[in-house]
Amino acid sequence: MRLTIESQALPIGVKTVSLQPHPDTRGIFTEVFRAHWDLGVLPLQWNVVHSEQNVLRGVHGHWRHGDYVVALQGTITVGLKDLRLSSPTCGLAALIKLESRNPQGLVIPPGVAHGFFFHEPTLYIYAVSHYWDVADELGCRWDDPDLHLPWPCERPLLSPRDAHLPNLATFTEALNNKLAENLR
Repeated sequence: MRLTIESQALPIGVKTVSLQPHPDTRGIFTEVFRAHWDLGVLPLQWNVVHSEQNVLRGVHGHWRHGDYVVALQGTITVGLKDLRLSSPTCGLAALIKLESRNPQGLVIPPGVAHGFFFHEPTLYIYAVSHYWDVADELGCRWDDPDLHLPWPCERPLLSPRDAHLPNLATFTEALNNKLAENLR
């Protein structure tokens, strides 16, 4: 395992982790996490999700927990936007592709908004640094032009919740209020 940063600029605290698959005649073994890797996210909860093709989950952001995401099967385009007003990369947007055939982990710290677009049926795992809590679930519309995320889709399938999220400005204000409260 080695931490790498993609050639594009990423928000501070976002990291990609190159994972090493070990194939043999029986299949492939890949370590996806070790506590001593110092990812900045110490998992307290792991989740497994299957998404169908043309699904977009998000855009979400958390004031308390960080995420660690690995695609097990399929392909995910992850949209990122740094919303932390105190961050030197505040406002930076980036897209990263996670593919099971080239395994990587992706670390997303609190305050960095993220959405996941699935190019094909995809199975992925993600860990969170704090137990899931609905109060830590904030978001905005995936297609808000102020996100500056050129998603590789036009009309993705959304959950009812994601289809009715507020605009980016409302989300940013709510997230930064929660981040400030968390520091007190």
